[in-house]
Order: sequence, then structure tokens, then C-alpha cells
Amino acid sequence: MAATGTETLVSVDVGTSGARATAYDADGEMLLEVRRPYPTYMPRDGWAEQDARRWRSSSLSALGALIRQLGDRHAIRAIGLTGQCPSVVPIDRRGDPLRLGLIYRDNRAVAEATSLRETFGDERLHALTGHVPAAFHVAAKILWIRAHEPEIFAATRLFLQPTEFLALTLTGEAVTDWSMAAASALLDLRGRRWAPELVEAVGLDMDQLPVPNPSWSIVGELRPSLVRRLGLAGTIPVVAGAGDSIACAFGAGVTSPGPVSEMAGSSTCLNTVVSEPTSDLAITHYPSAVGPDGYVTEVGINTAGEAVDWLASLTYGGRSGHLRPVDFERLDREASEVPPGSDGLLFVPVLGDGERDDPTLRGALIGLSVRHDRRALARAALEGVAFAIRAHVEDLGKASTPATEMRVSGRAASLRTWNRIKADVLGIPVSRIPGDATTSGVAMLAGLGVGIYPDPESAVATACRPDVAIQPDPANHDRYSAVYERYRTAVASATLHDGAGSAQRDAGGGG
Repeated sequence: MAATGTETLVSVDVGTSGARATAYDADGEMLLEVRRPYPTYMPRDGWAEQDARRWRSSSLSALGALIRQLGDRHAIRAIGLTGQCPSVVPIDRRGDPLRLGLIYRDNRAVAEATSLRETFGDERLHALTGHVPAAFHVAAKILWIRAHEPEIFAATRLFLQPTEFLALTLTGEAVTDWSMAAASALLDLRGRRWAPELVEAVGLDMDQLPVPNPSWSIVGELRPSLVRRLGLAGTIPVVAGAGDSIACAFGAGVTSPGPVSEMAGSSTCLNTVVSEPTSDLAITHYPSAVGPDGYVTEVGINTAGEAVDWLASLTYGGRSGHLRPVDFERLDREASEVPPGSDGLLFVPVLGDGERDDPTLRGALIGLSVRHDRRALARAALEGVAFAIRAHVEDLGKASTPATEMRVSGRAASLRTWNRIKADVLGIPVSRIPGDATTSGVAMLAGLGVGIYPDPESAVATACRPDVAIQPDPANHDRYSAVYERYRTAVASATLHDGAGSAQRDAGGGG
């Protein structure tokens, strides 16, 4: 490809349901997107794994197809990276995976997380890393591999997250960005470097982890073999990028306290900006993606969009269960026909064998009756996720600045009834970010890295254009507040924690 034509920025996202490559022009307009799916394997209760070779092959396939379709009309200035986190795979000295990757939804490492907390203490760990280790985090997952698969642990040259594995593939460099590194629960949050005492505690040397970099920094260039394979006239700089939710917050223009970014995908991540980390142990923290100072908070829901997908495949997908865009449009429309409260039906959207902050919690449909049809089920699913979001937004507000608005991005952001429900449940305006703020945020970081945008404020002013906000209905908000209390009671119920300990009991063996 000749280096002529429209200046183009490319994002590659190693996501939960697959990899995608997306091209944007310098004004933030999406030009093209190519997706390549891959599966998640759940061989046991609490386990969730993916083949890291598919992370690599699907990402390269999507990137190659994107470049071919763009043709000579577009000059690619930089490639930025993002992806699911915290997920991890051990890599051998040849750069190949030694086992399946353990993704963020994998909750097998409960005992290992507990061991870290008992050794260092929750307050000390949170103050140092911005996190309290859980089975969710890379640190605990590495300890599980060390304990249960010692031969794999001994053969590991690098432990890498999906985006880091792709960076190694593209550039030959073992590199990461500050936000992705923080998801490991091994990073000194303020120092922006690996914490030696924690790296030692999980049994690693420093050179077994990738080098942390600012999100906007150029971390390498495409390897010559890939330049030839992709049909390029010359190499392209690769920018570190950020974890998917951190990139989404930037793409949504959430760069100061007040607004909340919701990355509404298979999972939901909620992010706000703070000048200093909070002391609330329930709130996780990441270094800012747009400057050397400042932090981004995060809380999340493992199976938000995926819970709605599951219900839609059962009730709207036909015999095959295959979902089309029109099926989601029908779900959204039919849910709008049901009054707030779903005629007493309550949905707890925890369908991934545990939640990131509670591995023992399980999902439920409560109050089911023969009078309920699929419209009520659809409404209950949308409301259930909104209630889970409200609980987390309230936690964020207590720890820092109360939410003034929510900006929603991702596949689920196109469902207007759902956005209306969120506004009414939360009692704050909700606006949709057209397109996808995660991939546009990464493209903006790539543009910062190569100087297309002089600063983050210019990037947001140029490339972020939220829709007109949906204002909450006060009457509906009052009505939902009563239902929300019922939801909180259900989540606290011992009945929804009957699976307690199952992940630990099944923790032996390989994957």
C-alpha cells in the first residue's frame, strides 16, 4: 500500500467475543471495521478460557482484511491496541502459548487471591496498586498456574495479556501500557512501574512481564515480515493504547470528574476520572491514559450485554438461536411496551459463574409467572443490568464525585429503550456515543502518539460527538427506586450464593 491518501488511524481490539480492526479518519469518523470471532470455553464451574492462538490469528486476519479493503485511498499513520483485561496466557521462548488463556471472567484463583491479601493486607495492596486482588486479576491467575501447573510455570518466558501478546506479535517487543499493566494488580499505581515485592510474591522475575509505557507512546513498528504479509509499502508505528474500558472513557470524552463512561459490551465497565486514588476498597484504579498524572476509577459487571444476548438467543433467535440486528431491535421495541418494573419480574444478570467482585454470586429470574411473556423477560433483563449499574455508580459517587451524567458506548448503546431505562433507574441524563468509543479512543491515542492531535483536549473536541442526552423521568425514577431495593435484597440473599466454594472445590487440574 502506498503511503498516500487520507490520514487514517487503526485500532485493533482483542475483545471477549473476537478481534476487530477499525479504521478512523483524523476527524473521528469510522471508515471501516472488520471482525473475526473466537469462542470462550467454560469446562468447569467458575472457569473461562480462550485459545491465545486465536487472539493472534483473528487479530492478524482482521487487520489484514482491513488494510486490503482500505486500499491506496488511505495512508495508515499508526496502529493502536486495546483488548479485554485482565486476562493472561503463559508464553514460551518461541513466543507461543503454553496453555489456554485465563480470561477476566475466570474465577478459579480464589484461594490464590486470598493468599495475596493475607500476606500483604487489603489496605496496603489497594494503596499500592489501586486494586484488592481477586480471582479476576492476573496476579491470582499466575499464582494458580504456579500452584496447579508447575511444569507450565517453569517453562514460561513471559506472562502476557491479550493486547500484550498482540504487541509482541506485531513488533517483537514485550511491551504494555500503564492501564493494562495496572489490571494485573502487580503495578505500583503512582510509580507507574512493576512493584518488586508483588512480582516476587507471585514467583516471577521482572523480565517475565512486559515493559509498561504511557498509553500514547509509540512502542514499536510493524515487523518486516508483517509489512510484507500485509502488502504495505513501509512499516507503521504501533502505539501502546489502553485497556478497553480505559480507552472507552477517553473516546467518550470522560476526562474530568462528574461524567461516567459505560462500556456496554459483553461485559460492562463503568469509569470515572479522579485526581487522586480513593481509599474505598471496592473501587479499582488505573493510571490516566491521557497524561502522566490523574487516575481512572473502575467497577464492572462481567455478563451485562452477554446476559441480554443469552436471553435474546432463547426468545428471539428462532430455532438456531442465531441473533441478527433485527432481533435486538425487536427486543428493544417489545421491552418498551412493558411498564417499568416488568410486572414484578426481577432479573439478576450474573451468568458467568460469579461476578468479578463476588465469585460466589449467581444469576436469577425472580417472580416468574405464566402471565409473563417474552416482552416482560426482555424488559426485566434490561432493568436488571440497569440496577446492577446503579449499585456501582452509587459506590463510585460515595467514593469520589457523584455522577452528573452517563455516556454509553458499545454495541448495546444502540438500544434506545435500554438507555431510557438506565436514565430512569439512575436518575441522571444518559447520552449515547455514536459508533464505538473504545476503538475511537484507541485511534485518538494513536493520533496523539504520532502528533495528529496536539493534546487530549483537541482529540476529544475533534473526534467525540455524543448524541443529545435522554433526561430521566422523575416518576419512573421514584418507581424504580422501590424495585431497586428489591433487587439489592435479592443480590444479598444467601440463596443466590449457594454456589459458594464450587470454584475452589474444582480448582485442581489443567485447562
